[in-house]
Amino acid sequence: MAKKSEPADKQQNKKIEVEENLKKDQVQGASEEEETVEEAAEEEQEEEIKESTTEEKLAELQDRYLRLTAEYDNFRKRTLKEKIDLQKSANESLLGALLPVADDFDRAMQSVEEANDIEAVKEGMRLITGKFEGFLNQQGVKEIEAINKAFDTDLHEAITKIPAPSKKLKGKVVDVIQKGYYLNEKVLRFSKVVIGE
Repeated sequence: MAKKSEPADKQQNKKIEVEENLKKDQVQGASEEEETVEEAAEEEQEEEIKESTTEEKLAELQDRYLRLTAEYDNFRKRTLKEKIDLQKSANESLLGALLPVADDFDRAMQSVEEANDIEAVKEGMRLITGKFEGFLNQQGVKEIEAINKAFDTDLHEAITKIPAPSKKLKGKVVDVIQKGYYLNEKVLRFSKVVIGE
């Protein structure tokens, strides 16, 4: 009987061994499944983190865009207001410098009504005119010389033509109706002139 029990023992051992291997395989399969489930869960978490990071970046960029737009709008409004203020007060210094000349004209008008000496009045008017021309020169305003000069459409505006008093004055300015002026080498006002033909 011993002979029979040996193969039975071997069979039993083999059976146990096979069962143990099956259990090991099952445990390994289960652990592999758990690992794949864990890996899938980790991947989902990473994707959620990536999505939340992308959403955070998008929200941050939108916030930056809104702030930049608001800053630009404030800048535009501020510069527009400064420009309007500058236009309102641009001539302030010019007009302030012109007031003393206006005062001189007022004093001259008072003295004209009381004056008996016409030469004194003329001299006063010459002084005021000289002061006014000095003021214009300080501001960069200069008279355009026109008398006896060749007619130039860039500087002169022809009002009429008359027969030239001499052959030298043909095509030249004979008379100036209204003076023209430069402002810093740019024509401020054209001279209105009479041309000889």
